[in-house]
Amino acid sequence: MTTGRDAAAWHLVGLVAPVVILSGNLAGGAWTLSGVVLILLVYPVLDVVSGTGRPALVTHTSRSLLAGLPYIHVILQGCVFATLIWRVHLDGYAWTTWIAAVSSGLNTGISAIVVAHEMGHSRPLTFRWWLARLNLLTAMYLHFTLEHNRQHHPAVATPGDPASAPRGRALWYQLVCSVPAQFIDAWQLSVRSGRTGLRNTVLRGLALQCLVILILWTALSGWVALVVIFHAGVAVFLLEYVNYIQHYGLSRDITERIAPRHAWESQTRWSRWTLLELPLHPAHHLSPSLPFWQLDPIEGAPTLPTGYYGLFWPCLFPPLWKRWIDPRIPTTP
Repeated sequence: MTTGRDAAAWHLVGLVAPVVILSGNLAGGAWTLSGVVLILLVYPVLDVVSGTGRPALVTHTSRSLLAGLPYIHVILQGCVFATLIWRVHLDGYAWTTWIAAVSSGLNTGISAIVVAHEMGHSRPLTFRWWLARLNLLTAMYLHFTLEHNRQHHPAVATPGDPASAPRGRALWYQLVCSVPAQFIDAWQLSVRSGRTGLRNTVLRGLALQCLVILILWTALSGWVALVVIFHAGVAVFLLEYVNYIQHYGLSRDITERIAPRHAWESQTRWSRWTLLELPLHPAHHLSPSLPFWQLDPIEGAPTLPTGYYGLFWPCLFPPLWKRWIDPRIPTTP
């Protein structure tokens, strides 16, 4: 049962993961495991024990704190990305290289992509918008903002949205369908806006990503470049997992207005505090330009049984996932 409103300062716990992963990259050895253990083992437990709640009533002071939080994430993400490269260059083919890549990839899926999602809804070419691009560059996923804003939001919960998984589709099959389809959609969106040939936004983003990998390959080694690509793959997997649970099994006719029932909500505190209120997803789809601290739960929205961390492991096993979630899918009115 949801109780009270949470203090805004609880959102600072979202900085724990990047600081721990940054420290693990710097310390090396078994410490590189700290991020994996924290996010994949400890956080699911915290999802369960933290219970549910409502966002804080924002005051002038708390607004300044919350508005500044994404910028701190950007700085920490840059540090994690840089220390991953340093760790890989230092350790070479050691097992710590792969563990550091997984830990850093998890952080990129959170501090990079979730923050880029928040900042990417800003007006194009503003400072916040450019920071979103910088974050997405570390994830090698620069087409995300274009596809998310102009395809996912208008087409959510319809067959025209690759990020919305129909009922019965497993996460693994969704990944195969969704990732290339979103890239193609972003490419076509750029073409339809008149940016063809070398002016294509997605082509330019892809070229920039390849340039970063080429620089790493030339300046350091092919091994460093390969591990950075692998780390980005971990981040993209995390993003697509989140897309999957946000809209799984929910559908609407393309002529139907977007409503709260077209996105899953979770009021689980730990996921909300550490993911910039992303689990209040129905509110985000109804008002995409609202900053995360103005989102609120919506009565009647379909509700996930726990938070995003707590659903991660069940989601990897399709029979378990379907048995748990399918009965919760609302019937179409």
